[in-house]
Amino acid sequence: MDEDTRYAAVRSRDARFDGEFFFAVETTGIYCRPSCPAVTPKRPNVRFFASAAAAQGAGFRACRRCRPDAVPGSAEWNVRADVVGRAMRLIGDGVVDREGVAGLATRLGYSARQVQRQLTTELGAGPVALARAQRAHTARVLIQTTDLPITQIAFAAGFASVRQFNDTMREVYASTPSALRAAAPKGRTARRADTPGAGIPLRLAHRGPYHARAVFDLLAREAVAGIEEVGGTPGRRTYRRTLRLPYGTGIVAVDERTGSSGSATHPGGWLDARMHLTDQRDLTTAVQRLRRLLDLDADPYAVDGRLGADPRLAPLVAARPGLRSPGAADPEELAVRALVGRPAAEGLVRRYGKALDAPCGALTHLFPEPAVLAGAEPEGTLGALTTALADGAVRLDPGADRDDAQAALLALPGLDATTVAVIRTRALGDPDVAPPGADVPDSWRPWRSYAVRHLRTAGELEFP
Repeated sequence: MDEDTRYAAVRSRDARFDGEFFFAVETTGIYCRPSCPAVTPKRPNVRFFASAAAAQGAGFRACRRCRPDAVPGSAEWNVRADVVGRAMRLIGDGVVDREGVAGLATRLGYSARQVQRQLTTELGAGPVALARAQRAHTARVLIQTTDLPITQIAFAAGFASVRQFNDTMREVYASTPSALRAAAPKGRTARRADTPGAGIPLRLAHRGPYHARAVFDLLAREAVAGIEEVGGTPGRRTYRRTLRLPYGTGIVAVDERTGSSGSATHPGGWLDARMHLTDQRDLTTAVQRLRRLLDLDADPYAVDGRLGADPRLAPLVAARPGLRSPGAADPEELAVRALVGRPAAEGLVRRYGKALDAPCGALTHLFPEPAVLAGAEPEGTLGALTTALADGAVRLDPGADRDDAQAALLALPGLDATTVAVIRTRALGDPDVAPPGADVPDSWRPWRSYAVRHLRTAGELEFP
């Protein structure tokens, strides 16, 4: 988009572009999302940025009215397989906070200088600034929606010190953490979030329509006893699962929600979620993994626009606007499940899964790690897959190269192309995968994974 087109989107308050770019007003020192309801500024006073981090780096603070830091992530990073797209997925997973820029560069196979240059050229901010913007957003959400102690929030959001936390919040929001909490709407922090029963309540934003029913139907059909469960009646279901995280473990829950806005003049909607974590530093990672599982950063306008123009898919898109292509909360777990199927996966959980220190209802275990499975059942295709995952011969993390991963998977004995296509779609989050032998034309690119999901949901293709 050129700047005139972007300004037109700002004038029309078009929420389809929330998260795709940001605009700042030089006369006020504030940056906003395109759908901000405030009076449209004059064109000479407007600057555009590819990321919130770039706007912050230029000295602008976040608008308190439209909360530009709270928009869904750009769908572009799900589509792109280049180093910038892979870097953005890793930053979202908290790699920079845990391993620094050097760790990010190592995972990408580039030097730190190359990663810094490519991100700065395209997004106007380097990996440290992008991670800093993410930490600031996480902190603001916790400040205004929970009553966790401020010091605990600082470390939960990924800050190295309370001083760094306070300085960042003043720079980004022109406000102290205490003032942000005082300005929160009444009733938002009524529940304690640091008690075992409450968890940390969050709203997971999405753009445009979100067809929750199909997503929750899939989660219910695939749920593996011991690590997952779906309860409630259609339209009001809750999905819960256990997670193995970098610093500890977690139990996450997300509620099905229907009726969210999908018009071009409204920002979409959200799903209510709760996080129970043994270590609060895992919050950002847990949120991002849940977002990938539920495909919350997708651009339904782009997907439905392309697929809805096809005569075969048009009635399916019209019946289910905003249909998502779910990913995986744990890519390595998904790969094993895609290979062995649900009943066998439940057996693996019972035999080799690690029991939770504090079981929560039907959630009692973590899915066994690849190294554990490789040692316990080293033979056959399962042994080959788990060994490759454990020793790094196959990488399925958010920064993995999708083509390299597919080639490595196909090289394993006994792993067929159909299973590999499922792994590429779900574990690697590729939006453009066609199952072998399926009638999926190239005209549906780059959204063939979504087209397949439409066909399967409508009963025109069998689920793998």
